[in-house]
Amino acid sequence: MFISNAYAQTTAAAEPGLMGNLTTFLPLILMFVVMYFLMIRPQQKRQKELKAMMDALAKGDEVVTAGGIIGKVSKVNETYVTIEVAPNTEVVVQKNAITTLLPKGTLKSL
Repeated sequence: MFISNAYAQTTAAAEPGLMGNLTTFLPLILMFVVMYFLMIRPQQKRQKELKAMMDALAKGDEVVTAGGIIGKVSKVNETYVTIEVAPNTEVVVQKNAITTLLPKGTLKSL
């Protein structure tokens, strides 16, 4: 009586072929490409640089740890490094705790 009948409408014809699907996913693909170049690639580059620095650590290098301790490397093992932070005071830290390799002579200028 007061309710009218509802009829289904016909849909418009979809774009035929591959171009219709490609234009649908193009923004998503572009977003992943941009994320790769802005986030993933620089992080991988930084990890490679840190690994090369850790592998190149040698006795006598001046380093900064993640905790901010500055010292001179006195021993290097596979996973641990012994750092002399003051005369006759040594600290053993993991290699991955070392964040920066300082230029020679930095400790004398402090």
